[in-house]
Amino acid sequence: MTKITVYGAPWCPDCRRVKKFLTEHRARYDWVDIDQDARARADVQRLQNGGQTIPAVVFDDGAMMVNPPNLAIATKLGLNLRAERDFYDLAIIGGGPAGLAAAIYAAREGIDAVVVDRSALGGQAGATQLIDNYPGFPEGIGGADLAARFIAQSRRYGVELVSAVEVGEPALDGEDVTLPLSSGQQLCVGAAIVATGSSYRRLGLPGEEELIGAGVHYCATCDGPFYRGADELLVVGGGNSGLEEAMFLSQFAERVRIVEHSSELKASPLVQNKIAEHPEFTVHTNTEITALTAKAGKLHEVTARDAVTGELLTWRPAAAFVYIGMDPNTGFLRQCLRLDQWGFVTTDDMLATSMPGVYAAGDVRAGSTKQLGAAVGEGITALIHARQHLQRRGVTRSLAVNA
Repeated sequence: MTKITVYGAPWCPDCRRVKKFLTEHRARYDWVDIDQDARARADVQRLQNGGQTIPAVVFDDGAMMVNPPNLAIATKLGLNLRAERDFYDLAIIGGGPAGLAAAIYAAREGIDAVVVDRSALGGQAGATQLIDNYPGFPEGIGGADLAARFIAQSRRYGVELVSAVEVGEPALDGEDVTLPLSSGQQLCVGAAIVATGSSYRRLGLPGEEELIGAGVHYCATCDGPFYRGADELLVVGGGNSGLEEAMFLSQFAERVRIVEHSSELKASPLVQNKIAEHPEFTVHTNTEITALTAKAGKLHEVTARDAVTGELLTWRPAAAFVYIGMDPNTGFLRQCLRLDQWGFVTTDDMLATSMPGVYAAGDVRAGSTKQLGAAVGEGITALIHARQHLQRRGVTRSLAVNA
């Protein structure tokens, strides 16, 4: 795997952008803060012949990119940024478990399909440390491992996978669906499945955006190792995601503080029991985060309020990890599909959206359970209904009756 070193500083927005892109695509990299490392600052100046522009991204072959756009990094990483053709039976927007499950079934049935994902294939599942409730893995399985299996199975069936490419607003062209891509390409397909999933919700506090990657994070698996040896880490959210990621973070810090705004934790009893058994966890319920304070471009202090007593609490964790729910990745659909009040795609019983030929599956769909197993099932169900739509139109080659 390519070794990457990113030289930058926590106050630099393009540094945060590059780190986010590499993290999303699960590219391993070393982060070097030139504000804290004089030798690294000198290395950057030497590499740039006296310059000091950040981010500076250095690859193991010696190549260096100065403040590279995401497309340039994707090209360097060898990501497939262009579909082989412009016309397909089916496009699957999103390469998480729902989208990949649909793709596997599509390939088995002879449907000419392409998967396009704006981030890395595998979705949120790929960034989860341990998945403990997916059937067939009695000891649990690492999210990255499970995602890799989905991807490998898709490739074994010859599914075409395109990552690091965003899809624009779908539109109808007669009975076909057109999809503009950020690469400049436009796809024309007989049907489409939206499986773009959801993203972790932000706290919505002043200064939060500037602190992302500089002490505020939404993926413990991705960023937790940066805080090895910390005295304290903070987790916001008492659901399954929050507590499971808190357990993962406990290997890096002496103490993990968990903050939940409700009167009790929302995680399953099994996960709560694991937290209760270990003294390194401190739990605050009825507590709301009210402020994030920065110092030298990094998270310095977190302020919270006890909803019962009104007391203001202040902590100075090395970092805060936020798990307070999910927001659907539907920004590109707001003008073309019917969404519910929270922005999730509404569907009928056959998972059809308000646009003919377009279906939705997984966490992006209104009414979905936000569970991995259910997302896989919905991806398959959406594919079956999309197949029937294509058959009615006579678009596809001869299809198998059953998968």
